[in-house]
Amino acid sequence: MEKRSVLNINGDKVKDITLSAQVWGIEPNDAVLYDAIRLTRNAQRQGTHSTKTRGEVSGGGRKPWRQKGTGRARQGSIRAPQWYHGGIVFGPKPRDYDIKMNKKERRLALKSALSYKLLNDELIVVDSFDVESAKTKEMVNILNKLNVTENVLIVVEQLTENLILSVRNLENVMLLEANEINTLDVVSADKMIITVKAVEKLEEVLA
Repeated sequence: MEKRSVLNINGDKVKDITLSAQVWGIEPNDAVLYDAIRLTRNAQRQGTHSTKTRGEVSGGGRKPWRQKGTGRARQGSIRAPQWYHGGIVFGPKPRDYDIKMNKKERRLALKSALSYKLLNDELIVVDSFDVESAKTKEMVNILNKLNVTENVLIVVEQLTENLILSVRNLENVMLLEANEINTLDVVSADKMIITVKAVEKLEEVLA
């Protein structure tokens, strides 16, 4: 069990919370963590890149010159790879980059990422993250009070309209619900701010 201070949005300590060692205190598995990050990034690739082979380039149906007697090298088509506007050899073709990973590995990867956040003191637990208005200025003030200036991941139990509108213009802030969290987002953030209810929701699923 790991104790952590719970702050309010003004940066003042409210209470302590005991984090589950099964979620936040495991020994991180770097190999599984790498595979999970690779899986997420591969899933973001469209895989629609394509080049034309010599059989797909238009033209080139006629032999450019006769086989013998010209003194030049023999050629069968002006769309052969060595010709200008010829086909591409071994060029990229549409493909699916998805890789498979079982459920236990995905959970282990997420728990490893969360454990790293605690180990590296990059975790901030707040009692709630309610904002009174939808102004970006208010969110900037809250982050300043929490001493957060780097890339930050904010995890809440449920999104509100004010919260969404207050962070949408901030490039260094990512906002997610607890059930949307993934390994890549956790690893990419320099700091992670999470509400008490979101912690309980994560532990309920992962513990």
